[in-house]
Amino acid sequence: MGEAHSDEFCHCQGCAGKYTLLRDEENPRLAIFERRLPCCGCGIGWSSFLLGFLCPLIWYFAATLYCCKYYNKDPRERPGLAASAVAALIFTVLAITALSVALIICVYK
Repeated sequence: MGEAHSDEFCHCQGCAGKYTLLRDEENPRLAIFERRLPCCGCGIGWSSFLLGFLCPLIWYFAATLYCCKYYNKDPRERPGLAASAVAALIFTVLAITALSVALIICVYK
């Protein structure tokens, strides 16, 4: 598969050669990802991050996807999945701290 340069023109019937082909010569994989992301265009990662504030278990689901390298299918998902993984980590630390404090308070009452 040859590389397309910016001076090459499209030869399809619809545009009759009026448009220039656009591709990233350094990373030809980016042409694969021209379709819209799922979940209203935000992607699974950012949607999971936002919904995680309503139900924190969603952050753990997104963190699992991040650890299983789901973003290899679509690199645009990586930042959202990473944000969800960090949110899951912070939530875990806060939950353990809160439970520990509550347990100490109950024991010493």
